[in-house]
Amino acid sequence: MTNEKHCNHSFVISRRGLPGIRARLAEKAPVTVAFLGGSITEGAGASDADTSSWRALTGRYLQERFADQEFHFINAGVGGTTSTLGAHRLQEHVLRHGRIDLLFVEFSVNDGSDWEESIRGMEGIVRQCRRVSPDTDICFLYTAAEKNLSGSHPFNIAVHEEVAAHYHLPSVNFAARVYEQTRAGRMEWTDLAPDGYHPNDDGHALYAGFLREYLDMALVAEGTVLNAEEERTISPLEVKNYEYGSLLDFRAGIHTEGFELRELSPEDPLMNWRFGTEHLYTDSLEAVYTFTVTGQSAGLLLLYGPDSGIFEYSVNGSSFTAVNLFDEWCPMAHRPILTMFPLQEQRGELQVTVRITGTKDEASKGTSLRIMKILSN
Repeated sequence: MTNEKHCNHSFVISRRGLPGIRARLAEKAPVTVAFLGGSITEGAGASDADTSSWRALTGRYLQERFADQEFHFINAGVGGTTSTLGAHRLQEHVLRHGRIDLLFVEFSVNDGSDWEESIRGMEGIVRQCRRVSPDTDICFLYTAAEKNLSGSHPFNIAVHEEVAAHYHLPSVNFAARVYEQTRAGRMEWTDLAPDGYHPNDDGHALYAGFLREYLDMALVAEGTVLNAEEERTISPLEVKNYEYGSLLDFRAGIHTEGFELRELSPEDPLMNWRFGTEHLYTDSLEAVYTFTVTGQSAGLLLLYGPDSGIFEYSVNGSSFTAVNLFDEWCPMAHRPILTMFPLQEQRGELQVTVRITGTKDEASKGTSLRIMKILSN
């Protein structure tokens, strides 16, 4: 185990550093950097997410600093999503691209108040990456929002730090830096993030500057490489974490008549999703969808929108449980919403049955159900 190394007061905790990418840079080998997170990672608030977001600016910094190096950058930011979905989409959105040398992970704003669920998501990302891509360096990033500006280590950041410390991962606390500067009267956060969450171009540049300070140090400092045996012997903080999380095509399930294949048109409002919208649609009370996975948990990624209704599910023949996911955003646009079914004590076969109830939230225009992906862990 490495000793924790601090710099810039408590804003950066270096821990094991970034030995993997340092070695790749020294070898002049191609480097792939992935950014996994929510809307702030995706680039929301920037005038152009691909040029002025902190993610894009970080990529530009690396390419300019190592001008003779070949870089590949992966934008795996998806607005409105938590580390739970992050763990389940890690394979599809990041690891399937091949060797990943550096993975930045940012979910401190989107993760909620459930300690165990946040641990499951963040630890699931780390353990899955370690298992599938053991040479990948991982760095946690903590961005600012009202809940993350109540001190240097408020709840969500403290939870993520438990995971970072447990696996000796470096972390860069943007929010703590913002907190210190606002308390000192050197900035007003709402000048840099008018809605309190999504930085404008100046805010994204500030984040990129904070990260650049760390990378200036980490890419020349010696890091500590844990051998494969040490990696395997790190026990999980939460045994029900999402290490085996994955997204499966909805075609892996079976549906009765009453479902039809659909895709949103360009005129349909869509938010928080840059990928394909092909899905199974139904508004029929006779329609039933079933799927079977092997693991400790299962779920669905649904496409919710203005006409979405209340559905119900059963796991392994249990009584049906109704779920209403309609919220204040649904009347405005379609977007992916995650629903997780109860975690099981042991890994095993899980058969899930889903159907609509014919009822709806009072603000909804319909009772429909749209299924995009199966989640398995």
